[in-house]
Amino acid sequence: MISVNDLKNGLTLELDNGLWTVVEFLHVKPGKGAAFVRTKLKNAETGNVVERTFRAGEKVAKAMLDRREMQYLYKEGKEYVMMDNETYEQIQLNEDHVGEGVKYLKENMIVQVLMHDKRIIGVDIPAHVELEVVDTPPAEKGNTAQGGSKPATLETGAVVQVPFFVQNGDVIRVDTRSNEYLDRC
Repeated sequence: MISVNDLKNGLTLELDNGLWTVVEFLHVKPGKGAAFVRTKLKNAETGNVVERTFRAGEKVAKAMLDRREMQYLYKEGKEYVMMDNETYEQIQLNEDHVGEGVKYLKENMIVQVLMHDKRIIGVDIPAHVELEVVDTPPAEKGNTAQGGSKPATLETGAVVQVPFFVQNGDVIRVDTRSNEYLDRC
C-alpha cells in the first residue's frame, strides 16, 4: 500500500480490479476543507484515461510489475516475436501490447516488456533510436537560411520532420516519446 501523497508520474496502481498508470497528479489544499489529490489515470490494458480524486493520505495498492529485457526478432503476420534474453524463450505479442512504439521497432532491438502476474501489459521501447532515412525530398538551394524542416520516411516506416540538410541514407537519432528529430549520427 502507498499513500496518494507519494504518487509519481508513471507509477502503476491496482484499483477497481485493474491496473492503472498515473499520467498526472496534483495536490490541492483548498483554503477551506480537507486537502485532496486530483489524478489522471490510464488503464494499462485498454488505454482508457480517467480522472479520479483521492482524499489526502488515502492508501492505494501499488502494482508490482516485472520488467523483462527482451529482443525483438521479427514480425510474423500481425504478431511481433520477442525473445527473453535470460531464458531464450520466444513469445508473440500483438500491436496492442507494443502500442505507439511499433513504428520504431527494428529487428534485434532490445526492449523492456512489462508483466504483471505473468500477464503481459505493455512494451517500453528505448527513449532514443537510431534509424536510417530511406526517403526524403532533396533540399532546395536557398531554403536552409531559415532552418525549416521537411518530412523524412525512416527504415521502419515512421515519418519524422527533419532539417533540410538531412539526405537519403543518413542515420538520424529520433526521440520515440515525442516523434522528434534529435541529431544526425
